[in-house]
Amino acid sequence: MRSAITSKLVRNSAAALSIAASVGVGSAFADDSVNTGYFGGVAIMGYDTVAYFTDGKAVKGSEEYSYDWLGTPWHFASKEHQEMFMSEPAKYSPQYGGYCAGEVADSGSVTVNVDPEAFKIIDGKLYLIYDVGNAASFADNAINQVPKADAHWPVVEAKLAVDQPDWNAINHLQAGAAN
Repeated sequence: MRSAITSKLVRNSAAALSIAASVGVGSAFADDSVNTGYFGGVAIMGYDTVAYFTDGKAVKGSEEYSYDWLGTPWHFASKEHQEMFMSEPAKYSPQYGGYCAGEVADSGSVTVNVDPEAFKIIDGKLYLIYDVGNAASFADNAINQVPKADAHWPVVEAKLAVDQPDWNAINHLQAGAAN
């Protein structure tokens, strides 16, 4: 009897988690103000944000050179980059929490998946984008895209901070899964 109850609890918990994930509960499963991807728990999927400025390219960081900022670990390729970030994190951190700048601009929402290779530095600010093609398009139209994203970001950021799931959708899906 106890085994049957435990088994049912595990099945129901797994189903609830699956349903919650499918309707967008916890878009990054971490402090949502900084994009950590779906499973990484590290800003910019572990890439060194300072390297975008110093090396002009995406460089994978190391846990050896890690710094917690905004409740999220950031990895760096060197001690020098770690120290540069620690002295001026706002200068080196990507705009819009590292979410896709194009998505913030175009729809006022976020795309968790960004390609660390798809970036642009515009007026001394780092913008991460979903893919390389869209990064070029974002940069070509930066005069329109950046102000739109800047206008949308406070609302998007507030929604990420609240991170309230759509319980009606979850309950509806859960009821359907039980049948």
